[in-house]
Parts: sequence; structure tokens; C-alpha cells
Amino acid sequence: MLLINLETRDPYFNLALEEVLLKHRKDDYMILGSNDPSVIIGKHQAAHREVNTKFVTENKIPVIRRISGGGTVFHDAGNLNFTFIRQSEEGKQIDFRKHTRPVIDFLNSLGIYARIEGKSDIKVDGLKVSGNAEHVYRNRVLHHGTLLFNASIDTLRNSIRTDKSCYTTRAVGSNPSSVMNLSEKLTGFSTINEFRDEMLHHISANIANIEASALSQQDTDDAISLAENRYRSWEWNFAYGPEYVFKNTVMINNKLHSCILEVHEGIVVKCTIDGSPEMISFSDKLTGCRHMVPELLKVFEKENIDISDEEIYNFF
Repeated sequence: MLLINLETRDPYFNLALEEVLLKHRKDDYMILGSNDPSVIIGKHQAAHREVNTKFVTENKIPVIRRISGGGTVFHDAGNLNFTFIRQSEEGKQIDFRKHTRPVIDFLNSLGIYARIEGKSDIKVDGLKVSGNAEHVYRNRVLHHGTLLFNASIDTLRNSIRTDKSCYTTRAVGSNPSSVMNLSEKLTGFSTINEFRDEMLHHISANIANIEASALSQQDTDDAISLAENRYRSWEWNFAYGPEYVFKNTVMINNKLHSCILEVHEGIVVKCTIDGSPEMISFSDKLTGCRHMVPELLKVFEKENIDISDEEIYNFF
């Protein structure tokens, strides 16, 4: 198994790299790395339903879809991501306990009693410190997880939507859990880099036939290309998810209106806004528009409908 210690914190590149190594290489890998602030959604989720659109838009936090299923997680430089990519036997490919065991053993070695709870969470004292997801590709499996060390819990909570009642969809939902940073339990590490170095040392000493490795230029080039063509694209991050219906009451020109948006492949395919003759006639103008903040604002501006930057978020 090759051990890769990633230096870049570019979430687009790092997610693309996992896919490249899974689908186009034959070696087994373990990867450790961190990402800049980003919200990572599961493959079968509806992006706006899972994230606080207002907060992530105003704070320029990217929303990125991964190829594995499961729920939404928040990444930043205080979160350590671990990934296993392995050849696998048919019928034994999905195995969360196998892939979280090295991480749990590491935490136990530090005096932290951690265990896997539910399908895929690692918890300490009943609080989540790690979310995990897996994806099978032919005879290979990708397992990746988070490990909260000193992440911004406030940003995490603000980035992820709690009230999803406006959305009706068959998309996979997230299972919110109370979370904790490991730094609250650990006194021997002043930075996440010290924690990461200790984990690298532990993994190197306790996983058989593992050796440190660097990315080849081909690995890097392929990941850059895939990041540009998929992971940075609206088509993947927002349009790929299942269709959904959004219903809400919205204030426009100081008057309350009811709004229903039917969204398929990221596009508003039907819109109904009731509450004033002006908005009833305007409804059709949103049909064919991407369900994104800048695009909706442009339509309102084009039709001379006065709506504030704050009010536009009532459509998400």
C-alpha cells in the first residue's frame, strides 16, 4: 500500500485525485490531507437542500459533490481527511469497520476511546468526530472519512441546512449529529500538523507493507484535468442530483407570496408564484433558469422586479 501525504488543500483537486487513483490505477493507497473550507455533499443528494445556501454563498464556501454516497460534511484546515483505495473481493467491498479500524486504533493509542456507531460514524463520548462514505468501482473500493481535530464548528453548523421542510425530493438526506473536535480531548498536540504527523507515524508502523509515496506528474495532471472538467462544474455539483420541489412563502415588494419551484437537473422546469397579479404573470419567466442565486437575480432584474439580496434567499 502506498501512503500519500497531500500538501495541497484544494478540495476540487483532492476529490478528483481520489477518483483518478480509484479508476485509473491499480495500486492500493492510503491518503491523508486537508481541504480549504468547503461543503462536500453525497453523490445522490440535492445540493440546496443540504446546504445553507445563503451562508455558503455570502462566505464563498464551495459546494462540491463527491462520487460516494452518504450525507453532507464540512471540511476545513482543522479537519484531517483519510482515504483508503484498495483492490477488493466481490461481496466484501463495502466494509466500514475494516476501513475505520486503523483510525480507531490510532485514536485508542492516544487514550481516546472511539468506536464506530450506526453505519459509518466514528464517535467519542457519543459525539461524532468522523463521517465516512464508500464507493465501489469494479473490483476496487474507495473509502474516505473526515477526522475533526480543530475545525470551525460554528462554520460547520452554519454551512449545513437544518430545516429542510421546504424541499420534497427522493434525494438522499443527511443524518445530522452532534459533533466534537478531538482537540477538546487531546492535550499533547498544539496544531493539526502535529496530530497529522503522529497519525502518519502510527499508520506507517502498524499497517503491513505500507510505504510513503509521492504523486507522479501523470497523477497530478490527470487530477487537475478531472477537477476542471467535473468537480468545478455546475453540472456535477448542482445539476446532477435528483429532481426536487421547493415550496416557501416569500416577501416581494413588502407583500407575502407563495412560491413553488419544480427543479430537474438543476433547472427550474415549472414555477408558480401567487400573491399578486404582477408575480403571477412573472412566474413563467423563471422557467428554464438555473436554480442558483445569481441566475435568479438576473431574471428579477431583467423584468424590473425589485427584490433585495436578502429576499432572494427565500427561493432556496
